Amino acid sequence: MPEGTVLPSHGSYLLPHFDHATVADAMHPGILSCDREATLSDVARMMSTHHVHCLVVGGAAEGEPVQAPVWGMISDLDLLRAGLRPDSPDTAGDLAQRSVTTVATTSALRDAAELMLTNGTSHVVAVNPETGRPVGILSTLDIAGVLGWGEM
Repeated sequence: MPEGTVLPSHGSYLLPHFDHATVADAMHPGILSCDREATLSDVARMMSTHHVHCLVVGGAAEGEPVQAPVWGMISDLDLLRAGLRPDSPDTAGDLAQRSVTTVATTSALRDAAELMLTNGTSHVVAVNPETGRPVGILSTLDIAGVLGWGEM
């Protein structure tokens, strides 16, 4: 076989075919988060330590309902943009994108992918449909994994 030849994949027993996958099949369980008052250096250290491309900014501000655990999200590109600008915000709360896209863990992965394209985001927060609580993060790379390694 010539060097560089790529053999066809027959999928993995761990991942379903894209057409049958749900958000729960592809997402990374758990939420890496910080408080609104965290510095951008703290955020950068958390991202690099845990090798992630986004984190959730949580915690309700004074006067807000406590049941709102997800307040915003910071992506690696947000952090990079802030690091290159001298007038950048000082805290995670100031930098966070406040419109966080959420999707139920039971949703079809195809629907989540369409939602990500529509909203122009590479990460969404996966929520438990029964409690509405965040339980994981779904990224475009997670979807690529199912597209590349899911059963054929």
